[in-house]
This record gives sequence, structure tokens and C-alpha cells, in this order.
Amino acid sequence: MQEQIAAAQARHGQSIARLTPEQMEVARKCDALLLHRTRVLHDLENCTDERYRKTLAEGLAYLESALTDLGWTAS
Repeated sequence: MQEQIAAAQARHGQSIARLTPEQMEVARKCDALLLHRTRVLHDLENCTDERYRKTLAEGLAYLESALTDLGWTAS
């Protein structure tokens, strides 16, 4: 959640410089992936089924890979 807030605040600073349509699309994708990542992390914290935990962990790895491709870095 804090990452989403920081990303949004960073973009507000960029809005003065006017984002290109491509930059806005990357930001939109990043926001969606971060939101999904937050949900997966929450589910992982509360999951007790080992098979489902494995599935969630694989999903988290995929999301973080996609985010990294967009220029995101874990804080």
C-alpha cells in the first residue's frame, strides 16, 4: 500500500512536466500490478494451505517480474 501511495505521489510531481501517453500507460499498468501485488501479499499472509501458498508465491513472482519490466524497484 505504501508503494502505491509513493508511486502516485511521484507521478503527481511528474504531471507538471506532462506525461506522454506512453508514460501514462506505463503508470496505469504499474498501478494495476501494484494493487494486485498488494492483494497477493495480503492473501499470502493469511493463507494456511501450503499448495495455495505456492500458487500465490508464483503469482507474486510473476507480478514482481512484470513490475520490474516496467521499471519498478522493490523498496
